[in-house]
Amino acid sequence: MFPEKIEESFHLHLEAIQLLQTALESSYLDAYVEHVENIVDQYQVRVIDGVPDAKTAEKVNEIYRKLQTISLEQEEIRKLSQLLLLKGAQTEPLQPNHQLTPDSIGFLFVFLIEQLTKKDHPITVLDLSVGMGNLLLTVISNLAIANYHVAGIGVDNDETLLGIAAANSQWLQADTQLFHQDGLQSLLVDPVDIAIGDLPVGYYPIDEKAQEFVTGSEDGHTFAHHLLMEQSMNYVKDGGFGLFLVPSNFLETEQSSYLKKWLGDTVYLQGIIQLPDELFKNEVSRKSILILQRKGTEIQQVPEVLLAKLTSLKDPKHVTAFFQEFITWKKSSGLN
Repeated sequence: MFPEKIEESFHLHLEAIQLLQTALESSYLDAYVEHVENIVDQYQVRVIDGVPDAKTAEKVNEIYRKLQTISLEQEEIRKLSQLLLLKGAQTEPLQPNHQLTPDSIGFLFVFLIEQLTKKDHPITVLDLSVGMGNLLLTVISNLAIANYHVAGIGVDNDETLLGIAAANSQWLQADTQLFHQDGLQSLLVDPVDIAIGDLPVGYYPIDEKAQEFVTGSEDGHTFAHHLLMEQSMNYVKDGGFGLFLVPSNFLETEQSSYLKKWLGDTVYLQGIIQLPDELFKNEVSRKSILILQRKGTEIQQVPEVLLAKLTSLKDPKHVTAFFQEFITWKKSSGLN
């Protein structure tokens, strides 16, 4: 159960968003962004050309006065934002590639990054399919709680989704840079320590661009998640890691030969973590987390690739058992 203050905050925030949505004649997501920007602007309702009208503005201001009396930590704000966005998805369904990455998966990413990095060094995390930012902000928020010095970089070509990510980053006061562009185009970013992604499944439409990549198909459109993995790892430091949520059958598709060639040339596939079947509607939709490491001096393929299957994320015993399995594997593998 969520704490009472989060539940109270949720209902107040939702009421304000719905008031703004009606007054602005906008979508829920656009009203959400407007609302969060108001909060960031010291809980001031933005009125342009008389919209929202004075009556609505006063109602929202009254809600904002109540919200200012409720103190929330950064991670509580992130969870609250997720609840509000999930509520919006009930009335305005999102396509599968735009849906929020569940916290249960986000926390797995946090655990893996904690195990694969050193706390005494600042780290930068890159997400080339950042969407609404929930995965990236889950990682940043929870690593900060664990006393990591962490910054994030997010890229997406969907203006609405990136607007939500930007608003939430400001609300959480998270150290992020966000870029509105095609993630497969050249990026003006320095090499990062970790790349992550809940990668969109589908085909990339620009064949000429796709063929610049090793994973690019010679015939027809290329899987977008293949290209995004390759592009992400292009911006990772030697020895740095990539953690990607991909279809579990990624090595069994008609384009897997291109992916396997890239895996052999540029990175080491150090681990595959299959997520619980309970999370997915059918066998085709099942996903796994890949652990990739960019090749570099003194970086080697582990003697035994981690092949793990989580049977449940709902039962703490199963999660704890996986954590112990991973830590044991890491020690035995000599993973840098």
